[in-house]
Amino acid sequence: MSGSTEMTRTIAYRSVVDLTHPIHPGIPLWPGDPPVRFRPTATIGSDGYFLRRFSMGEHSGTHLSSPAAFYPDAAGPADLPAAALIAPAVVIDVSRPAAANPDYALTRDDIAGWERRYGPVPAGSIALLFTGWQQYWSIPERFINADANGAMHTPGFGRDAARILLDERGVAGLGSDAPGIDPGADTELTISRMALARPRLALECLNNLDLLPPTGATVVVGRLPLAGGSGSPASVLALAP
Repeated sequence: MSGSTEMTRTIAYRSVVDLTHPIHPGIPLWPGDPPVRFRPTATIGSDGYFLRRFSMGEHSGTHLSSPAAFYPDAAGPADLPAAALIAPAVVIDVSRPAAANPDYALTRDDIAGWERRYGPVPAGSIALLFTGWQQYWSIPERFINADANGAMHTPGFGRDAARILLDERGVAGLGSDAPGIDPGADTELTISRMALARPRLALECLNNLDLLPPTGATVVVGRLPLAGGSGSPASVLALAP
């Protein structure tokens, strides 16, 4: 269109970090989610090629949630704009307090401390919460960390901190290496509802966040464009400086 300008974006990086957990039947699952199943449908010996079918929940493994998870007629994974799946990332490390308190929730003071060190959280970035929970992925019961009454005890974003990031800083999404962006004790999934209502990305069960710098990386989210879905298993890569 006459008079319009186009923006050219350049991404410089030294390494690619895979933020995705491999999928297999033994991965941790949110209580009540369907199991992960693989079934061979062709073998090299019998058919000349190898093929499996698989089934799993839309919110299992490393995955994203879409607004349709909570809001009728809202966008599902197939409706997410491709441009929204690439964004700069900031990493906020709360692994120490989360190790001491599994119910730890990111606070406004945590954000203020991070910004004193690294500068304001940039608008349009994805705020990734490194809780250290990724280390428990191979121990499903520890990763979910449910007590005798079924209540989960896992870290996440606190309400005030999420509001600051979403509304005042204008981040493009929230992500975590824990089972959810919500603390496990929040059975209302307040943070997920808050993020998806805006709508912003919600990435959960990420891996290798400890390999990323606090600033400077770019996240690329690959999702299955599941028509009519509520979320999608995701392959998430980080282009790190």
